[in-house]
Amino acid sequence: MLELDYELTELLDAIKDNSVKRVLLQLPDGLKPHGGKISEKIREIRPDITLHLWGGDCYGACDTPRVTGYDMFIAFGHSKWKFV
Repeated sequence: MLELDYELTELLDAIKDNSVKRVLLQLPDGLKPHGGKISEKIREIRPDITLHLWGGDCYGACDTPRVTGYDMFIAFGHSKWKFV
């Protein structure tokens, strides 16, 4: 069975900061079935966080939603992004 590395340690470290209240999580279509598992891990660390999963299609790094009102946008994909 294929074992996926979601790099959850880095993600959970980033959301431990209490200033993060609202998070938008985007997964490419092939990883959307794993959204529940990822959400559960986030909620274990921060049960108070407002977490939304982007339901629209996602075809790669250039396909990010144009939304506002979130403290953090988390995009899963095949390539690493440099934090800006």
